[in-house]
Amino acid sequence: MFDLLQRRLIWVGGKGGVGKTTVSAALAVLAASRGQRCLVVSTDPAHSLGDVFARELDDTPRRLLPNLDAMEIDPDIEVEAHLKRVTEQMRRFAAPEMMKELQRQMQLTRQSPGTQEAALLERIARLINDPDSPYDQIIFDTAPTGHTLRLLTLPEAMAAWTDGLLTHNRKSEELAKVLKHLTPKSGRDVATPFDDPAENALSDLDERTKDIAQTLLKRRRLFMQARRHLEDPKISGFLFVLTPERLPILETVRAVATLKSVGIPVVATLVNRVIPEEADGEFLRRRREQEASWLERIDRELGDLPRPRLPWLETDVQGMETLELIAEKLAEAGF
Repeated sequence: MFDLLQRRLIWVGGKGGVGKTTVSAALAVLAASRGQRCLVVSTDPAHSLGDVFARELDDTPRRLLPNLDAMEIDPDIEVEAHLKRVTEQMRRFAAPEMMKELQRQMQLTRQSPGTQEAALLERIARLINDPDSPYDQIIFDTAPTGHTLRLLTLPEAMAAWTDGLLTHNRKSEELAKVLKHLTPKSGRDVATPFDDPAENALSDLDERTKDIAQTLLKRRRLFMQARRHLEDPKISGFLFVLTPERLPILETVRAVATLKSVGIPVVATLVNRVIPEEADGEFLRRRREQEASWLERIDRELGDLPRPRLPWLETDVQGMETLELIAEKLAEAGF
């Protein structure tokens, strides 16, 4: 037994096509059956969570079972909402004659690299940080590994971007004092640095500079709070799904090492679609022989993590009945 389902935030990742969505959905069914109020969220732009449940899903939670809601975050909707918020904020700071050009820049930003990831991360961060969340547990069905790694390391990129903007501000020395409060593992973590009595030196900032700094720092704080939740092994855990094949093994080994290097707790790997012992026929016998070498490699290269297995099913996965069957197998495997 391991404690993945005792954590509030569960991240299910892996190479495309290994069964992440099926595992995410089955874990949610299992958690809900144990009385956990669970939300399962798809962050993959190529959504298939609704297909697995055989239900229509969108970017608002939908009740599927007692204790179980599901949603698919739409990156395009998140980008539109994000750019609308940015435009409204810029309207407060910019001269009226500049707004036409700013709006044109916002239109161009829609197609900029990283825009969807940034908007998606903001939505995820708000879900993670919500103090009024009705859920005991949130399970994230993430995009393929490369997208997930970029998503999880984006807070550092955003912090560097914020630093760069503020250092070009004419009040950069004063604003640098604000930034130190939001640097991980240093300074005081106050709700707003401008309310901190120890920072009287900031009192001479003009209102426009304060507004700009508050906007930037609020966003940065959102990402840093989310990052702290991600790094806390009592709250968060990552499960990698892979199949006993060469490419998924190689990608999983690399991804596990990368996540560990940035402080993300990896709880287990799940080896999916293992050929059942009762499967017969010469073709499957040969496949099983090849599979045995890959399973041995998984044990060797990922031996420091639990490695439960799920059998290859006779049918496609669609609908609650099949998901409940997989949930039972997950429970038998130690979840």
